[in-house]
Amino acid sequence: MNNRLEAAMANSLTTARPIEAETGAEKLAYAKVTLRLIPLLFICYVAAYLDRVNVGFAKLQMLSDLQFSETVYGLGAGIFFVGYALCEVPSNIILHKVGARAWISRIMITWGLLAGAMVFVKTPTSFYIIRLLLGIAEAGFLPGVVHYLTYWFPSSKRGKVAAIFFTAIPASGVIGGPLSGWIMQSMNGTHGLAGWQWMFVVEAIPSVLLGLLILWKLPNRVADAKWLTLAEKQALQSAIDADDAQKSSIPVSRVFGDRRVLTLIAVCYCMALGSYGISFWLPSIIKATGVKSLLEIGVLSAIPSVAAIVGMILLGRSADRQRERKWHLAAAIAIGGVGMLLSVLFSANTVAALVALSIASIGVFAANPLFWSLPTAFLSGAGAAAAVAFINCTTSTAGFVSPYLIGWIKQTTGSTDAAMLILAACNGLGLLILATMVPAKLVNR
Repeated sequence: MNNRLEAAMANSLTTARPIEAETGAEKLAYAKVTLRLIPLLFICYVAAYLDRVNVGFAKLQMLSDLQFSETVYGLGAGIFFVGYALCEVPSNIILHKVGARAWISRIMITWGLLAGAMVFVKTPTSFYIIRLLLGIAEAGFLPGVVHYLTYWFPSSKRGKVAAIFFTAIPASGVIGGPLSGWIMQSMNGTHGLAGWQWMFVVEAIPSVLLGLLILWKLPNRVADAKWLTLAEKQALQSAIDADDAQKSSIPVSRVFGDRRVLTLIAVCYCMALGSYGISFWLPSIIKATGVKSLLEIGVLSAIPSVAAIVGMILLGRSADRQRERKWHLAAAIAIGGVGMLLSVLFSANTVAALVALSIASIGVFAANPLFWSLPTAFLSGAGAAAAVAFINCTTSTAGFVSPYLIGWIKQTTGSTDAAMLILAACNGLGLLILATMVPAKLVNR
């Protein structure tokens, strides 16, 4: 079975596009597209990810205010991904049909409103309902952007731009950590609202405003970009068409049984367990080392995020420069697992734990853009949109499993150490699947 799988993957890329010198129009066009699109999408993802995981900071006050247990928190944090997973594929297919501008705008405005609605949480049931609806609202954003980038950049150029886009995840920690800590500490009790309630309200506003900006500024495709000349549009479209000619265009119905896609799901699921574990529990892990001040926890939580940004950009550039994806991804997964193990060994020392968490964050977050260059390297069109959404919606259930598992283990054992060891083992399993079942030729573009 493994040989047939590798043959199927390799056959999709038997003739890679030769490396050709870019024309002046092509270079200028890529520079324009990168400048016009990537910063806007980056800021949107910062807002999205912050609204998704700021519940990890709210936990520091919300649990005692509302008398929630660790398990209730873990279930509420994770149930977001149930709604997210159910709506991911249809959301991405709709985006492919109606265009990115209208659909991404809709996603952002609705999730912003629901993120702000967390201020009304009083009971576990209301917590679960709003988190579930937030997942439904946000479904399609990440795979939608991943697919949208294929309209503008060929496979050989998506590593760097994807790395820049995905740095929004740790950047949300750099911005959101100190911001959340400051809001919760300084605004607690203002106008009768707790600090965690103010945090949800303040951090939801940018998402709604950005949704309106997307509706105004985001072009659907190359032909719609008024800021490109005709020569630049032709250069970009020629590169995209040449890249697409080497990919499979399979019906949406076949995506769900495609062995290449299923193998990538297995790799991504193992990666996602570690990623969400760190995102949702980083503030709690830092607090467990002895840090008490909410503002100090917020500032310290930004350190692993800064390290992750640097690592993501360096690995993304290296992967593009060498036109190699598999072993760069393998290295990132391995670094993440080692960092998790070290965080357990040094969990009683704040400085050492921060170093370990920084190593883990570099690996865990750098793996994301490297991974998402895989499915779009061998699929195109609606099949690619469905595949990206299918992979993301399936693996997003790890976002339910990971925080709930850690919450249950912490409540049972009083520590997150055992959970981090389990997540490190999952990283190791993902590395094994990647090394043995994904041929390097799949992503050497």
